[in-house]
Amino acid sequence: MVDAETLARLSASRWFMPAMAMAHEGGGFRVAALLHRLGTSRSMVRRVVEQLVAYGWIASNPGHGHPLRPDYVLRGEGAAIAAWCAEVMAARRRLGLEPGDLGRWSLPVLRSVAPGWRRFSQLEEALDPITPRALSTTLKGLIGQRLVTRQLQESFPPTAIYGVTGRGSLLAEALA
Repeated sequence: MVDAETLARLSASRWFMPAMAMAHEGGGFRVAALLHRLGTSRSMVRRVVEQLVAYGWIASNPGHGHPLRPDYVLRGEGAAIAAWCAEVMAARRRLGLEPGDLGRWSLPVLRSVAPGWRRFSQLEEALDPITPRALSTTLKGLIGQRLVTRQLQESFPPTAIYGVTGRGSLLAEALA
């Protein structure tokens, strides 16, 4: 399991988690293979790699030069983070969720909802610095993906609470 700060970093780009999962599969990756796997632009892959290097999770391979050696290899805590990313990506594939299907805050919100029913204000407090608009949009997206459900508590005034669905629990278990 990764901490909240690491999850926020991984969620900052839809490509960080797939790149780290790919690094886990082969102990590193070649940029050309990453470019092919992600299906995005060369400049985006370059920015992803630069940021992962800046976080200290990957480093340029000092033995690079042979066509079969990876361009970048995992470093230090990057190996544990990459293993976690591979588990989460496997759960996402089982659910049919591509990298673009979930927004930036989706995984942190799902992780916050997973322990039990939460009110909007509880989620907002737990996910600081998320804005109310970003939280609302993310919750609507997670409800649309059938990962989270919304219920109204019978109180005055009625209060909306959010919980994980059976489908969402599969991904929530991978996040835990």
